[in-house]
Order: sequence, then structure tokens, then C-alpha cells
Amino acid sequence: MNPIAIKVACSNCNLRELCMPLGLNQDELDRIDSLVAVRRKVKRGATLFRNGETFTALYAIRTGFFKTSITTEDGRDQVTGFQMAGEIIGLDGIVNDHHTCDAVALEDAEVCEMPFERIEELSREVNALQRHVHKIMSREIVREHGVMLLLGSMRAEERLAAFLLNLVQRLHARGFSALELVLRMTREEIGSYLGLKLETVSRTFSKFVEDGIVEVKQRHIRILDTEALKRIVNQQTQACL
Repeated sequence: MNPIAIKVACSNCNLRELCMPLGLNQDELDRIDSLVAVRRKVKRGATLFRNGETFTALYAIRTGFFKTSITTEDGRDQVTGFQMAGEIIGLDGIVNDHHTCDAVALEDAEVCEMPFERIEELSREVNALQRHVHKIMSREIVREHGVMLLLGSMRAEERLAAFLLNLVQRLHARGFSALELVLRMTREEIGSYLGLKLETVSRTFSKFVEDGIVEVKQRHIRILDTEALKRIVNQQTQACL
């Protein structure tokens, strides 16, 4: 996983609106462009950073899908999140200068590496960047609250429905279909994230199929009845995810 020494211009990136501030003037854009040190390719199954590693940078995902996970005291791998193109990964390291989870690519991916010292430096000069970093951190806090609510009070059907709605909504914001998606993660990984056993995830998918809510062909999911999914999950909870 060696960095590829290619300079990436944020101002010309088609994901710019997803991971960088809007409304910047040309001078501010040029400064933001200088944030990205390198573009890094990460092969499927490879680790971008590990729990305990020194925190030095945030990563904007250009292509691909990641999962973050921690190892529990009894040695189990607990999935804590899934991240996709246009999202920032590595925020966990800000607290104590060390990463607190592993980030693994679920498919071949590419990230833009942004040294955090440079982000802090630039944030003092470009107010929009500082606000944007705060917004990203706030979004992460809200997401974690949503997951806590999901794990603490929802039945299996509600958890899986909320997960599918959230995933398709995020993909749709990136120009993908609002009704179809390909799961980059395994059902076991979904179960780990949602606090459900593999059998429960499979059984719940089967129930959704029987009820005519989704169509499933291996990892390809087609949502046939979005409103039914929304009825299953509480609307307020969905907004928190």
C-alpha cells in the first residue's frame, strides 16, 4: 500500500462538493488544493490504518468502500461503520493522536491523504474549511448517536430497514440509483455493525423478500417498496443515521 506520488487538485475533483467546503474563491481553492499530499491506492482487504497507529492525516475517499472495526476484549471483530466515496475517514485519531480502530478496504479503493497539521494550519486562514471540519465531526457524532439508538431500542427488522435506507440515501447523493445497490460488505459484517447474528440478518432479508419490499440477488439489492421500509423504521431514527 505505497502512496502514489500524484498531486490531486480538489478544485477539479468530481467529489469536491461532498468532502470539501462550497463557495470558496479561487485563492481559497488554491490553498485547499495544497492540502492533499498524495493519492493512495488501497487494495481490497488491505488496511488504511490500524488501531494504535499514530494519527497524522485524514483521508478523503475518492473511490471504493471501507469498513472501520475494533477488536473486542474476547477477540471478536466489531464493525463500527462503513464509509464510501466522498466521505472523510480517520477522525477517530484526533482525540489522542492515535487511531482507535482499523480501517479496511472492502474493495479496491483510492484515498486523498490530507496531513492534519496542514488542515489545522489552513483552517486558521480559511474559515469555510474550519466550519467544514466541524460539520464533518458533528455529523460523525450524530451518526454514532443514531447507531446507539438503533442498537439499543430497535428490533431486527427496524435495524436492517434503517441500514438499507441510510445506505441507499448516501449512494444516491453520489449519483447512484435510489432503488438499487450492491452490498460491498458481507451479511456477517452487516450483522456485526447492527448487533445481529448472521442468521438473523439472512432471515430478515428473506422476510423483506417475502413481503415484496426488496428483491435480493446475492449482493445486489433492489428496493421495491421504499415506503414500506420507512414504515418499518421510525422516521426520526432514520434521520439520525
